[in-house]
Amino acid sequence: MVKHANTFKLLLIILLVAAISFFSYPPLINSLNLGLDLRGGVHIVLGAIETEDAKVTDEVMEQLMMVMRQRVDELGVSEPYIQREGDKRLIVELAGIDNPEEAVQIIGKTASLEFQLADGTVILHGGDLETAQARMDQYTQSPQVNLKFKPEGARIFAQVTGELANSYPPQDPRRHIAILLDGEVLTNPHVNEAIPDGQAVISGGFNEFTEAANLAALLRAGALPVDVEILEKRLVGPQLGLDSIEKSKKAIAIGITFIILFMLVVYRLNGLAANISLVLYGVILLALVSGIKVTLTLPGIAGLLLSVGMAVDANIIIYERIKEELRDKKSIRAAVDAGFRRATLTILDANITTLIGAFVLYFFGAGMIRGFAVTLTLGILTSMFTSLIFSRILLRTAVKIKIFQNTRYFGV
Repeated sequence: MVKHANTFKLLLIILLVAAISFFSYPPLINSLNLGLDLRGGVHIVLGAIETEDAKVTDEVMEQLMMVMRQRVDELGVSEPYIQREGDKRLIVELAGIDNPEEAVQIIGKTASLEFQLADGTVILHGGDLETAQARMDQYTQSPQVNLKFKPEGARIFAQVTGELANSYPPQDPRRHIAILLDGEVLTNPHVNEAIPDGQAVISGGFNEFTEAANLAALLRAGALPVDVEILEKRLVGPQLGLDSIEKSKKAIAIGITFIILFMLVVYRLNGLAANISLVLYGVILLALVSGIKVTLTLPGIAGLLLSVGMAVDANIIIYERIKEELRDKKSIRAAVDAGFRRATLTILDANITTLIGAFVLYFFGAGMIRGFAVTLTLGILTSMFTSLIFSRILLRTAVKIKIFQNTRYFGV
C-alpha cells in the first residue's frame, strides 16, 4: 500500500483539479460582471454649472459624485463607472441597464433635499442647510452627524422642533423629522427637544463612522446650489461587445491548445504538470475576478490573457532550470528541488516589477486602465501560487513514482 501511496496521491490531485474545473468553470464564467463595452448600456457626461452663490470646487464635485452613486444604486446597476473629467464634469457609465432613457432622466435630475414632518409637510429645503459634518461623540464615542442651518432655516427649525417637543409625548411618531433626497428617505431622526440655535445632531443608528460620513456627504450634496446639465448622452449597443467576446473565446481556445501541446511535447512530464497547474490557475483567477466583483472590460480581458502568458513563462523558467540540473548529472529529485529553488528568485523579480507597473497604472490611471491593472495583478498573484507551489507539489509527488524516474520524462 505504501508503495503505491504516491501514485494514489498524484491521481487524487489530478482528479480533484479535474472535478473542480468541470463544476466551477461554467458558473464562474456566467457570473462575470461585464463592462459597458461588452454588455452595452449608456454613457453620460454631466456638467456642473456655477452660480452666484457658490463655485464648483473639488469638494462640490465629490459631493455630486456621492449623489450620483446613490441614484445609480436606485437603478440596481452593479459596478457603475463614475469618474471626474476635468474640473466641472462627471462621466457616468451604466452597463446592461434595461431602460437607458429612464436612467438618463434619473441621473440628470437636480438634487432635491427636503425636511418633512410626519404628515408630509415640507418645512425646509436643501438651500436652508449650511453644512453637515460627521463627528464622534466625545462622551459616548459613537458616530453622529452635526447639522447647521442658515439663519432663516435655523429660525424655522427652532420653531418647528419647539412645537413638536411641546405638543407630543416623547415616544410619539409625530416627533420625527424625515430627511429626503430626491424623494428617498435618508434618515428619520426623532426630535428629543427644541433646537433653538439651528445646530442639530443626528445620533444613533450608525454602526460605523463611515455610515455617518456618507450621510453627511449626501446632506451636503443635497444642499448645494449647483445645477447639473447633461452635456453628452450616448447609448452603446452590445453588438460590438458580443463580437469581441466571441473573438476572445476563439483566441483563448486556440492559444491554450497550442500552449498545452507545446508544453507536452517539449517538457513532457513537466509539461503535464504545467497544464494541470494552468487549469487550476484559470479556476482560481475566475473565482477572484468574480468574487471581488471586478467589472470586466476588453482591457481587463487583455490583462487576463497577458497573465496567462506570464504563468506559462514561469513554468518554462522552472523546467529549463530542472533540465540544466539533470544535464549536470544530478538525481531527478535533487534536480527538481534545485530547479524550483533557483528559478524562484527569477520569477519573483520578473513578477514584482510587473506588479509595480500594474500598481502605477491603477493609482494614476482611470476607468478601463484600472480594470487592466486589476486583472493583471490578480493573474500574476495567481500564477505565482500555481507555478511555485502547486506545480512543485505535483512534481515532487510524481518523481517519487518509479515509472517517472527517468530523465526522458523531463525532456532530457
